[in-house]
Amino acid sequence: MIHIGLSSFGDHPQLYLPETKPSERLADYASHYLLVEIDSTYYAIPRLTQVEKWVKTTPENFKFIVKAYRGMTGHVKDDERYASKSEMFQAFREALSPYIEHKKLAFVLFQFPPWFDYRKDHLLYLKYVRQEMKEIPVAIEFRNRTWYDEKVKREMLQLLRELAFIHTAADEPQIGDGSVPFVSDVVNETLFIRLHGRNRAGWYRPKDRETNWREVRYLYRYNTEELTAFKDLILTKQAEVKNVYVIFNNNSGKDANDNAAELKRLLNIKEEGSCHLNYLYFNEVSVISIDIANRANNIMIRRHVKTL
Repeated sequence: MIHIGLSSFGDHPQLYLPETKPSERLADYASHYLLVEIDSTYYAIPRLTQVEKWVKTTPENFKFIVKAYRGMTGHVKDDERYASKSEMFQAFREALSPYIEHKKLAFVLFQFPPWFDYRKDHLLYLKYVRQEMKEIPVAIEFRNRTWYDEKVKREMLQLLRELAFIHTAADEPQIGDGSVPFVSDVVNETLFIRLHGRNRAGWYRPKDRETNWREVRYLYRYNTEELTAFKDLILTKQAEVKNVYVIFNNNSGKDANDNAAELKRLLNIKEEGSCHLNYLYFNEVSVISIDIANRANNIMIRRHVKTL
């Protein structure tokens, strides 16, 4: 099965109804996509009540990719909120329980920092991640090119296979040591494609402190030819796997939604998620606008009355 979604559900203004509150954006998002990547978990392990709300807001067939907390990926060396690394992992696992209970967890994404290179202690840490994550499905995204050296790549893929990890095929600008190649080798029954865009000029962190790097780095819009190439790849790989997950992370210029929608059209994907219908009822005293959105398989009706 092919699943297509966006990174974060709160950064795509094209998807929300005009009167939607920030707390309701996931419901609007789920009327367009049945997959989302939760990035806020990178910055903090969420409260159970928050996760339970997300789970209840979405349809039964909705899936979450949850980004691993940064203390678990090495982005933060000393986190005083947890007495040990093991305690940190335990807290994260507990926060995943609503996703797992309702069968909405696709997997957890461990995106390692650029300095996480190929060496013995990092190989051992990958084994430690599997130990701590138990049977929870995990995807690994490397951001250091040493993992893709010809002499290393085969060993790396085999290790991921042995540890039952998913390999992340990251699409990004090819600028030498500052990026990783797009490798779509399948190491188990899942193919995960993460599309960052190909903005060569904005990929490196600028020296200008006034520039918001995140507003530049993922500023890229895939053209139809590029998306067609991904379509062809997905259809070819589909025979090898049970699931294909595609996340668009090229959202600095709000292009992710348009690109994802186009890829869905190219693949002729019509998900049974939600829809929006608008009806106008006229009488001699008022115009009643009724907006119907199928949210989490529950019909939500908004009624707006304008007196004539």
